[in-house]
Amino acid sequence: MAINRRRVLKGVLDGTAVTLSLPLLNCFLNGNGTALADGRKMPVRFGTWFWGLSMSSSIFVPKKVGANYDLPEEIVSFKPIQQYMNLFTGMSAFRDTDPNLCHYTGWIIGMTGQSPKNGNDKPGESIDTTISNQIGRTTRFKSLTACATGDVRSTVSYESANAPATPEVSPINFYTRLFGPDFQDPNAKDFKPNPRVMVRKSVLSGVLDELNVMQKEVGYEDKQRLDQYLTGLRQLERQFDQQITKPEPIAACVAPKTLTSEPELGTEAGVMKLRHKMMTDLMVMAVACDQTRVFNMNWSSASSNTSKEGYEKPHHTTTHEEPIDAELGYQPNCSWFARRSMEAWAYYVEAFSKIKEGDGTLLDNMLIYALTDCGFARIHSLDNMPAMTAGRAGGKVKTGLHIKMANDPSSRLGYTALRVMGIDTPSWGARSNNTSKEISEMLS
Repeated sequence: MAINRRRVLKGVLDGTAVTLSLPLLNCFLNGNGTALADGRKMPVRFGTWFWGLSMSSSIFVPKKVGANYDLPEEIVSFKPIQQYMNLFTGMSAFRDTDPNLCHYTGWIIGMTGQSPKNGNDKPGESIDTTISNQIGRTTRFKSLTACATGDVRSTVSYESANAPATPEVSPINFYTRLFGPDFQDPNAKDFKPNPRVMVRKSVLSGVLDELNVMQKEVGYEDKQRLDQYLTGLRQLERQFDQQITKPEPIAACVAPKTLTSEPELGTEAGVMKLRHKMMTDLMVMAVACDQTRVFNMNWSSASSNTSKEGYEKPHHTTTHEEPIDAELGYQPNCSWFARRSMEAWAYYVEAFSKIKEGDGTLLDNMLIYALTDCGFARIHSLDNMPAMTAGRAGGKVKTGLHIKMANDPSSRLGYTALRVMGIDTPSWGARSNNTSKEISEMLS
């Protein structure tokens, strides 16, 4: 087989020639590499939710630990969802000898268990990517990411430093992607496979035999690249199979009505609230219809620029410049922004809890991991950081608890989430953030 960089794989499908280009292999480069309802268990899903600039500790952290904990004024919005979630306080993100990169180090450690060395460093893959590689390969979308800011940079999900998960920022575009022409309604009376999906699947099938032959004729490194390429193609075929196979009915799946208008652009809290609500409602139905089992939502960016109508400073500036009110003992406007964040979290969790699934709810069969970038907002600290989880992960997780961590690494929560989601890893994280210790208090 003659192999060069212009080579494509060729096959025949129903008498029609089909071709597929190859990935860039070593054999294409110069010597230096510089040129050119059947008894099965309900699926357990995983999600993340992110907010920036954390909290005011004196009015956020409950005095009581365990069940039936008190709700200080900054988290009073938790009342409707308290039974469905866990609150973690007193965690730390350890940077060791690395710099403290404001609004970056904290969430990177929370998502990877590793401290970044600079502002472009994204060590390892984010936790949702690890989980989606295991549970997201049979759904239409391996994972979905959305945000309320309208800014495509608002994401904490990535495969590598050069491969961030670009979030959906437009509710209409998100709706079209989820429930447009390629959506297969599992409850439809008549099932008609999408011909475009059938063609895409057939093209792949037509060239896989030749690709398998080619694997035997290339060097070791190229074989690894082809293995990776094949894995990706097979993943596509599994997704296409899902699209052309009549799905099992799902009672909870109800496609939303067509969206006809967008919320206005901007970071004013009311605008963000509407966008977050619309994106959340779409995400809930995407999960309920089993279009994805891994999902991410950002309420705000890490250096939150959320604004308040009638107030001249955005959230981030407020944390630095607003004085502590002598009578209240905290920054009132800064706390106002934090309260809007916690209200958004409450809406997110409650939205999943309202969808019936089996003998419980959609939320019962998922674990949502909520994190932020720092501890006390005023000083952007990496200690006393809060986090939340929601959902019982199919019965593996207890809820309704305030769990006080004794300066433990935040990576313990990430490691626990990995184990709950079936990732068999003996430890997670690096250096001071490395852990092999689950948070037993939250496990059933």
